[in-house]
Amino acid sequence: MAVGVFDLFSIGIGPSSSHTVGPMRAAAVFAEELKRLGVLSRVASLRVDLYGSLAATGHGHGTMTAVLLGLEGFHPELILPEEVEERLAAIAETGTLTLAGAGGEGVPLPYGVKDMVLRPLTVLPRHTNGMTFTVSDSGGAVLHAATFFSVGGGFIVREGEEDAAQQELDASKKELPLPFRTAAELLAHCADTGLGIGDVMLVNEKSSRTEEEIRAGLLHIWSVMEACVATSLKREGVLPGGLKVRRRAPDWFDRLKKECARPGVDSQDLDFTGWDFHDPKYWQEWVNLVALAVNEENASGGRVVTAPTNGAAGIIPAVLYYALHFAPGMDTATQEDRDAVVARFLLAAGAVGVLYKEQASISGAEVGCQGEVGSASSMAAAGLAEVMGGTPAQVENAAEIAMEHNLGLTCDPIGGLVQVPCIERNAIAAAKAINAAKMALWGDGTHRVSLDEVIITMRETGKDMSDKYKETAMGGLAVNVVEC
Repeated sequence: MAVGVFDLFSIGIGPSSSHTVGPMRAAAVFAEELKRLGVLSRVASLRVDLYGSLAATGHGHGTMTAVLLGLEGFHPELILPEEVEERLAAIAETGTLTLAGAGGEGVPLPYGVKDMVLRPLTVLPRHTNGMTFTVSDSGGAVLHAATFFSVGGGFIVREGEEDAAQQELDASKKELPLPFRTAAELLAHCADTGLGIGDVMLVNEKSSRTEEEIRAGLLHIWSVMEACVATSLKREGVLPGGLKVRRRAPDWFDRLKKECARPGVDSQDLDFTGWDFHDPKYWQEWVNLVALAVNEENASGGRVVTAPTNGAAGIIPAVLYYALHFAPGMDTATQEDRDAVVARFLLAAGAVGVLYKEQASISGAEVGCQGEVGSASSMAAAGLAEVMGGTPAQVENAAEIAMEHNLGLTCDPIGGLVQVPCIERNAIAAAKAINAAKMALWGDGTHRVSLDEVIITMRETGKDMSDKYKETAMGGLAVNVVEC
């Protein structure tokens, strides 16, 4: 199917969409195939090969444990954090994986993280995030094997089916009322119909869902984002993984409550979603707080919304939070008004996300962090410009400005963990998105560099970028900063 808003904003677990969500999804698909092919009961052995970036940074990104959960039959959008902890603890304690066992009978196999074959220096032709699953019977005969690629944002592609998948995608796009692949095509639809960018996306979404279902789905996405922040603000201590990165969001929240609470109000009773204490002069601190909270939760393997990746999951929630609490007129808005802002913001952001998926990449292992944080910043800028009354040209300009100033951004996390520089980078990129939207709204929409030109530049920059800086833990901060 054509890429839609619910593909770009999906619910999953941290810390990485390409290294956690995608591998879990691929493993779950493989496990389901064993049942469908009728070979599950004959499986006696399992082999998992991880290639390229998945092997190089998989330990820090939770790739191996995600694969184990997927092989048990769990899907990232359905599994709860407590189930993750329970199943991983059971596998570690017993040394036994229950293949395709989620929700029913499975096949117990002696298998764990240490049994996976890591090939960090072998990059398969299709993508650096490659993985192969193979099961054999008691005589050693292969019963079923499949190779998948995690191509960013939790999306997976099976080896040998790339052409068929592309043909299906192209066919589904032709069925859309207002198909677009480029920003130029998107703006042309706006000019022809008089619709905004978010409206064009809504028209296309209505080809597969009712408007009520779309609205409910988008509000659910926002509720999960809010819940992610709320959960993170209750956690303290250091993040897992060995870097000993301290959680800052809870302390920041306490300080903001004290700084912003009105006289006579007990700051401890205030909730981050309320209106009691959103002093406009602290808008950037609130934006920073939301971005940090989301990404600290992601780094701990919590429940997040992939937007459009996990490594960049804090940017869109932070900018949408700004739109709901600091944009002009929102202090007197009704709940219905606020819900409309959420839907319109996410639809416009999603439309820009489609452009990146169509023309370039949102995978850090493929084009560096410009494809993750850069894309999210661009999407967020578009969403904010849209809900603040921007014309289609101004919205496109906002998206262009945000990406133009993220070009060349590398992906070199220390220890392969989605912590440094990822968490702070989300806060910085959220502020960039807000500034980009404001700059675009002070213009008339005309500008020298188009969004399409910037997207193509990002794609080409990613191709030219040394592999050291594309999520391999072989360059940049990953090698110049001592982990302990």
